Amino acid sequence: MTLAAAFKSSKLISWKSTGRLQQTVAGCIERTGNTLHSGEVSTVKLWPELAGKGRYFDFRSILIPASVDFAEESPLCTTLHKDGFRIRTVEHLLSALEAAGVDNCRIEMQNSDPKVCEVEVPIFDGSASEWVKAIEQVGLKVATDQCGNSCEKMAPYVNEPVHAWRKDSFVAAFPSQKVHITYGIDFPQVHAIGCQWFSSALLDNYFYSEQIASSRTFCVYEQVEQMRNSGLIKGGSLDNAIVCSASKGWLNPPLRFPDEPCRHKVLDLIGDLSLFAQFGSQGLPVAHIVAYKGGHALHTDMVRQLSYNQEKI
Repeated sequence: MTLAAAFKSSKLISWKSTGRLQQTVAGCIERTGNTLHSGEVSTVKLWPELAGKGRYFDFRSILIPASVDFAEESPLCTTLHKDGFRIRTVEHLLSALEAAGVDNCRIEMQNSDPKVCEVEVPIFDGSASEWVKAIEQVGLKVATDQCGNSCEKMAPYVNEPVHAWRKDSFVAAFPSQKVHITYGIDFPQVHAIGCQWFSSALLDNYFYSEQIASSRTFCVYEQVEQMRNSGLIKGGSLDNAIVCSASKGWLNPPLRFPDEPCRHKVLDLIGDLSLFAQFGSQGLPVAHIVAYKGGHALHTDMVRQLSYNQEKI
């Protein structure tokens, strides 16, 4: 069976077969942990799903697709919402699923308070390592539809340059036959971070698991109080983030990579761009993606730019 007819190519995007079949997890994955922003405990269960269903969240029987159509702008994380229900901090989990090739998956979410219509994905150590290890442990299998047929996996190829920007920050994508990511960050007030650039020669599952997945989220120590006063990072600690002081440098070394902050931005970008996925396709555009001083809002702006141009043409 082919889903190719469901994908509409345009001047900007061409949907092409990857030469692989859609996959799903081979069994249930369950993880419980503390969350970064609310500080509460939540449980996530990843269930196998039929081919063509894609990735979606199930929170109290409200189904929220992992699609940019349901993304809302929120500080320091990516949030999906529908009918008054919200799933926060989805980026690390989606990054791992996209990179590992989990194309179809039901993501069941549970929180500890039935009165709260919001739940957050656990932060673990601030990276995607816990999810990568869990997926590797349970394994993958070919996803089939209700009739038992497999489906080819499609991928979006960028045909011409496209970009999104805010002030001096940007994300751009240039035509390429393989996925490459180049990312730059600049923290001139924090010398231990400073200006960093990271570039992947070829982004595949092996490169992701070895070079990207273990990179942890980071923050500037002098901004912690302000963030907490804004109701953020209530569950943040030196166990789930690397913290850098403008005057004292890194407070919880050693780093896993000299450029770990920049690599973590790549991790976030992959999770956010995965919101372009449709019907179990690859979400990450096949392109050379160049980003500078980006964040979750700008990343999702880029997905909307891709989606808007595809619909417009």
